[in-house]
Amino acid sequence: MSTPETSRFVRLRVELVLEVDDEKAVTGAALHRISDEADMPAEERVHAESAVTEDSAEALAQLVDPFSLVSEVPGIELLQASWSAERIDYDPDSPEWDLGEDDGEESYDDEDGAGRAG
Repeated sequence: MSTPETSRFVRLRVELVLEVDDEKAVTGAALHRISDEADMPAEERVHAESAVTEDSAEALAQLVDPFSLVSEVPGIELLQASWSAERIDYDPDSPEWDLGEDDGEESYDDEDGAGRAG
């Protein structure tokens, strides 16, 4: 399926909903990760420590590393990654949270929010 017209680049979108049941543990782990960053400038360190102390979503974003998610996948090179975390209202019974598992197909939302099976 590799033709000259086919791009070698793939955008992989992953959406996770996590329940934080121990904010102190998440915040502590994030602060530990920040303190282990020897190359982090002092001003950036102060900002990061403040952000993770104020919000467990920021702490979680500090701990999640997309590079480690794909580092063991053969035949690829991660070129760019971005990620964020935010607090949300979650209702597992709402149709909004249906990720397509009923039809047995993987799905994703494109830029305009319309879901497509993959």
